[in-house]
Amino acid sequence: MDLDALFRFLPPLERELRASYRRERARSPRTVRPYLNVNEEFTLRGGKRFRAILVLAGYHLATGKDPRPALPAAAALEHFQSWMLIHDDIIDHAETRRGGPTVHRALATVHATEQREGSSDEYGVGMGITLGDLEEPFVIESILATRATPAARLAAVAEYARMTRLTAYGQLLDIRNGTLPPGTVTEEDVLAVHRLKSAIYTVVAPLKIGSLLGGTPATRLVDLEAIGTDLGIAFQLRDDVLGAGFDAEASGKSANDLVEGKRTLLVVRAWQEGHDADRSRLGRVLGNPGATPEDVDRAREVIRATGSLEYSERRIADLTERALRRLGSSRTIRAGAKPLLREVADKLVRRST
Repeated sequence: MDLDALFRFLPPLERELRASYRRERARSPRTVRPYLNVNEEFTLRGGKRFRAILVLAGYHLATGKDPRPALPAAAALEHFQSWMLIHDDIIDHAETRRGGPTVHRALATVHATEQREGSSDEYGVGMGITLGDLEEPFVIESILATRATPAARLAAVAEYARMTRLTAYGQLLDIRNGTLPPGTVTEEDVLAVHRLKSAIYTVVAPLKIGSLLGGTPATRLVDLEAIGTDLGIAFQLRDDVLGAGFDAEASGKSANDLVEGKRTLLVVRAWQEGHDADRSRLGRVLGNPGATPEDVDRAREVIRATGSLEYSERRIADLTERALRRLGSSRTIRAGAKPLLREVADKLVRRST
């Protein structure tokens, strides 16, 4: 089975997601149902569903079989993604997501339109935090609803708990890094966030949850975790390159990460390798939503001229190569499953969106 075959499970995945909200609406108080509708609309609004696909991939790696039994667990990762995005958008003061308003901004607009008492912004934030939290029970229920042995479901829930904890650690460190002067943030600070946050919940845990539900013992997933960690870090480094506006025409992205002040490897290396004038050009843009397009272009030129962009590309290539070497030599990953993981690697690190 290849990635194209796995992506053909997207329609039943969407049906699984709709069914989970439908079941909850049927047993929830009537006054709560409109808010469940908000979450359903947000979750089904779009997204690449790649984490869900990796759950299916993990199940197929373990069993060599059709991954349809793992669809509830794949849906669980989409519920988790909604939880994270709703909260991330509040943290980042984001206005839009997936072609529409963020959850907290949509609810603030409702509050203002209906002229309710109190602050519309505070209402939107409070409701957004709560609606994000409301996604977690869907995650647990979806994993437990997967057709697998009780031991396999318990192992998958344990991996989910680990994923949630490590993702929160990474988010804490990411927020902390954003408050520090760029010159004090190290490469290891950046990579620690990528390892704990992006790698674990984008690649490692989805693959492991699928594999555990397929019956693979946790002790046989050491290689898969190492491979997933390297690919997950490389994935986030690629995202940072796109988020800084490099290859913007292909990605459709602008230099959002720069004006948001994110301490990416691109910024940290450029700050370290640049001169005072370079740091001044970067400083005029970092965390400055009002930066002019000309200032942003100069900041990107600093990243190029200092060799920071080239360095990030080299780190992406090195991490990918190390992951593929370990995949090639692994004795705990089925030979017939290795081509699928090579496809996953290519999809993660060579994308332009």
